[in-house]
Amino acid sequence: MKNVTKFLALAMVFFATQAFAQVKIGHININELVELMSETDTVLLTLQKYAKEYDDNLMGMRQEYTTKIQTYQQMNSVWTAATLEEKTKELRDFEERIMMYQQKAGQEMEMHKQNLFAPVYEKAQKAIDKIGAEGGFTYIIDKRTVAFIGDGSVDVLPLAKKELGIPESKVAPTQIPAPQAQ
Repeated sequence: MKNVTKFLALAMVFFATQAFAQVKIGHININELVELMSETDTVLLTLQKYAKEYDDNLMGMRQEYTTKIQTYQQMNSVWTAATLEEKTKELRDFEERIMMYQQKAGQEMEMHKQNLFAPVYEKAQKAIDKIGAEGGFTYIIDKRTVAFIGDGSVDVLPLAKKELGIPESKVAPTQIPAPQAQ
């Protein structure tokens, strides 16, 4: 009975060791990969157009508000109490409209960003999935969410760049070293 127990324990250790020996792990920073993709440039240009539209509208609203303030300051001494009260309410309402517009514009920009980047991230994920399947990886993890990456892990960013047709020499804007102060 002791021999059978020892044999089973030894067999379990052997199979567990074999199972761990076959694990192949890779890592990648998905955001860095997305920054390198040409589709990101298109998304950023589109987002800039939306931002300009929102900024232009906001600037127009602020100019109109400034004109209303100037008129209020010039005329408040000659207006009747009822007119003064109405104009004061009008200014407060306009201020609130500006704040609401800013808030709505921010929310819409975030929505545009998510919608425009979704297909880019999907394409990046498909490339990573393909690399994982073809490369025999058990796991490919996003290195931004891992505290430690050991020597046994393979950086698959170069493979993903190749898969997506990104030049090897291209680096993400976040990786460009800052100029040295002289």
